[in-house]
Amino acid sequence: MSDGAVLHVKGRVLVGPDEVRDELWVVGGRVTHHRPATARDVRTVEGWALPGLADAHCHVGLDAHGPVDRDTAEKQALTDREAGTLLIRDAGSPSDTRWIDDRADLPKIIRAGRHIARTRRYIRNYAWEIEPGELVAYVAQEAERGDGWVKLVGDWIDRGLGDLAPCWPREAVEAAIAEAHRRGARVTAHCFAESSLRDLVEAGIDCIEHATGLTDELIPLFAERGVAIVPTLVNIATFPKLADGGDAKFPRWSAHMRRLHERRYDTVRNAYDAGIPVYVGTDAGGSLPHGLIAAEVAELVTAGIPAVDAVSAACWAARDFLASPGLVEGAPADLVVYEADPRADVRVLAAPRRVVLNGRVVE
Repeated sequence: MSDGAVLHVKGRVLVGPDEVRDELWVVGGRVTHHRPATARDVRTVEGWALPGLADAHCHVGLDAHGPVDRDTAEKQALTDREAGTLLIRDAGSPSDTRWIDDRADLPKIIRAGRHIARTRRYIRNYAWEIEPGELVAYVAQEAERGDGWVKLVGDWIDRGLGDLAPCWPREAVEAAIAEAHRRGARVTAHCFAESSLRDLVEAGIDCIEHATGLTDELIPLFAERGVAIVPTLVNIATFPKLADGGDAKFPRWSAHMRRLHERRYDTVRNAYDAGIPVYVGTDAGGSLPHGLIAAEVAELVTAGIPAVDAVSAACWAARDFLASPGLVEGAPADLVVYEADPRADVRVLAAPRRVVLNGRVVE
């Protein structure tokens, strides 16, 4: 398409989960719901159109060993784009990926800066590893470097205990979250276990990643405070393999990981039933490949979340959560077109018919 081209998207345009239109137009790379008075070089795309999918927990610029080079990061972003993911909340990366912002052909990224972890309490080469007295300063630093988010590591294995345990004392997270909010940033935290959650939520955290330790006792607190969760169920599926690898050295931790895995679907469904916001995140870029967003939506459906709400958790609701527009008048034209309605069968999401990014059809 040339810069002056007009794109006509027709069929069924899902502006919202319950708002369906027959068409939209793309002029100058932006959405309009009004037919342009004059149009040349018109291209038509037909099907079921949705706003570009949003992965709320993804790591571009990171692999299992730490930061990656630019070529690898580009391949990660392109893989997500091909899967229909056009908006990413990068939930912690040691790589500088600001160069992606200058690439109109790559997904838009909302960064949380680099992970902030306790010394020797996280994956090597991923995080700033510090002590509690330094937490406020590092949160302030990453709040300035990120795009409105900061990522803490809330719990990890304590080798002395042989099990998952909180990384930070209550007073440290209270001061750190207050500092992030003062600087206009929201805070999220990696949390597998039960024991780290109450302190973080009562300290004012905005979101919890994984949230496998969410119990019936804690669910009302999350719901009351409006704390969102990003379950990353495609990642939680790896827990049994991780547990098998830890049996000899950390049997208590291994047993705990298996219990968290066994109840994962009940945990997510109970959170959803209580009104806790649930969003789609794949945790790609660590040990997992990119392009898994359709698989994660399917996992939410397996957990018992209705298909329309599972799709929304990767689309309309997710974009609201990340303060990024969908298919509204004047918004950047980032959309995905499918053969059929994914609200009826989420498996449709695995096969995008067309991807449109910044108004251009990806060939």
